[in-house]
Amino acid sequence: MKGVFQTKMSPAYDDVPEEYYHFPRAYLNQVERTIGDWIVYYEPRRATADVLSRGGRQSYFAHAQVVGIRPDPMRAEHFYADIDSFLLFDNPVPFREGEHFHENAMRGADGKTNSGSAQRAVRNMTDTEFEQIVRAGYVTDLQNPVATNTHEHGFEEELAVFERPIVETTISRPFRDRVFTRQIQAAYDKKCALTGFRIINGGGRPEAQAAHIRPVQQDGPDSVRNGLSLSSTLHWMFDRGLISVDDDFRILKAKGAMPSEVEKLFNPTGYLIVPDDVRNHPHAQFLRFHRETIFKG
Repeated sequence: MKGVFQTKMSPAYDDVPEEYYHFPRAYLNQVERTIGDWIVYYEPRRATADVLSRGGRQSYFAHAQVVGIRPDPMRAEHFYADIDSFLLFDNPVPFREGEHFHENAMRGADGKTNSGSAQRAVRNMTDTEFEQIVRAGYVTDLQNPVATNTHEHGFEEELAVFERPIVETTISRPFRDRVFTRQIQAAYDKKCALTGFRIINGGGRPEAQAAHIRPVQQDGPDSVRNGLSLSSTLHWMFDRGLISVDDDFRILKAKGAMPSEVEKLFNPTGYLIVPDDVRNHPHAQFLRFHRETIFKG
């Protein structure tokens, strides 16, 4: 069964939305229903003083698959839902647009927001509600459903809506690569994060590429926080562990592996050039994985 998990990219609970979702026992039954199925992440109104908060925009901002549940070994009566196939929406989807609610449970009897439902951090939802939200989140890549008449005879019948296989589409590598690349280019303004160069060819295509910090082949998510915008040469060197990044965004270089010609290209401050929006900064967990598993320094 599909679900809605409330969180932020810098949540109060011990969440890393790309990897796992932390929740109390009160929501165990609802989360259990989503195992093996898909959820959308929702950012509630509640804002925190943390500058990494997404700001309480009351929007669905990503979707992912729930692959299992495990108890929190450090905190009684709390659990983790393990997450796979996380992907941010290109367009955060408001929970309400005019009189329309994407979740029926969010509409009260008076037509206004149902405060009881809105306060629940985990909610179950129908396949139709889920697909409607995902379509709105990736409007650039997902076309509208096609209405078809399921009856061949001349009687006037209701049109049946043919739903394209949303999940099959969004887990395909071409779809995810396209969305990930677009989001990285937007976050870094098409600049290389290690040099600051912004080179665009005659067709408008940037020279910088979207690189995963923790590789997809090693279960790295397609998240902006697990990505860097890198020129092709530095992308190659980063993937092979000749370059890495510390938690404070200091550029690390493998000893004796850096040609002098390449050395001159780096940002002279010695630090990564990160996005203006702190919510898109590389996450320490992914940077640590790269240093400990791939970096040859």
